[in-house]
Amino acid sequence: MTNRIEINPKVCGGKPVIAGTRIPVSVLLELLAAGESWEEILSGYPELSSDDMKAALLYAKESIEHTDILPLSATP
Repeated sequence: MTNRIEINPKVCGGKPVIAGTRIPVSVLLELLAAGESWEEILSGYPELSSDDMKAALLYAKESIEHTDILPLSATP
């Protein structure tokens, strides 16, 4: 599924995009966070498939799982 995501420094400044497009994963996540449905997103981006949307979510999940998150120290 992650073969649907590509990172190329010449495309969208090297941001992860859906392979073969200039649609960043972050844009799809923002649309979902704003409450748009998969159907609305796919309608607005007819070059995407449901598998592309799933790949974007899987990529985001794996990115979070491989990120070290340090707690903020309390300020006095």
